[in-house]
Amino acid sequence: MLEKTTRMNYLYDFYHSLLTPKQRSYMSLYYLDDFSLGEIAEEYEVSRQAVYDNIKRTEAMLEEYEAKLLLFEKFQQRQDILKKLSDLLKTQPFATEQGNHLISELEKLD
Repeated sequence: MLEKTTRMNYLYDFYHSLLTPKQRSYMSLYYLDDFSLGEIAEEYEVSRQAVYDNIKRTEAMLEEYEAKLLLFEKFQQRQDILKKLSDLLKTQPFATEQGNHLISELEKLD
């Protein structure tokens, strides 16, 4: 569950501007503020089922956006490359050829 929550938080960060205000609010309350479905339903005076359906549809939309735009995947790739580059430069400060190659890989992602 924690892995799904973390993924949804990242996807929300990348794609929240593509959501409606209600979708943003429900997702923010549910994933960022840890509200229950019942608490959100009470806040908006709708049924718990309506909140659940909205969140599930929004999750599917975020996954579709990611499948098409790959912003989160590229972010993860950049993080991996930066980690490798950092580790390389700590252990081999004069490894400029490998360092330049990793920097080049980073530039290709953008």
